[in-house]
Amino acid sequence: MELSQAQIVSLVIGASFAAGLNVYAMLATLGFLGRFHVVDLPPALHTVENPWIIAAAVGMFVLHFFADKVPAFDLVWNALHTFIRIPLAALVAYAATSQLSPSLQIASTALAAVISGVAHTGKFAARAAVTPSPEPFSNMALSAGEDVASIGLTWFATRHPYWSAVIAIALVIAAVVLIRMFAKAAMALFRRGLEFWKRPPGPTVAGELPPAA
Repeated sequence: MELSQAQIVSLVIGASFAAGLNVYAMLATLGFLGRFHVVDLPPALHTVENPWIIAAAVGMFVLHFFADKVPAFDLVWNALHTFIRIPLAALVAYAATSQLSPSLQIASTALAAVISGVAHTGKFAARAAVTPSPEPFSNMALSAGEDVASIGLTWFATRHPYWSAVIAIALVIAAVVLIRMFAKAAMALFRRGLEFWKRPPGPTVAGELPPAA
């Protein structure tokens, strides 16, 4: 199935959100779909169909699968991936839109960076909210759901690019709401901490002993 220009941009929107969740899952899925001719990827994206690229993406996906499910460590892991997910999503978008006009290519690349950044930040906020939970299962379930969503959205973007773009935009809006909620909660917690440390000590009477237990 050869994609039109509008379909390519729509695919980029869907795949960019998937990259923000799990860039390795997105790359491996695109590679497999292109390799087995499920979809005709743009010429500049044929690199992801290379068996070595697919193998590397799958290998990193396996590593990510386990590292991303360890409470607390997953926050460090995801923080480091700020410098991986967003640039790779932008790079894929730039290659995918190589057949478009230069202005549209640059705009699509910037849009991909923004979408993947929002998805990544929303994922980080959700993970930070779940990590304090005393049991690890909610963290593991959330991570597994992100993996499935990344693979599913990438596949769906190649089959139904327009609908995938609609879904990705809806998810971006939901992620922005989640980020705002997390930011407000974090700021409120920070302000309460400042108020606690700035609070003057209560009045005491010299020589007064604490009440007996």
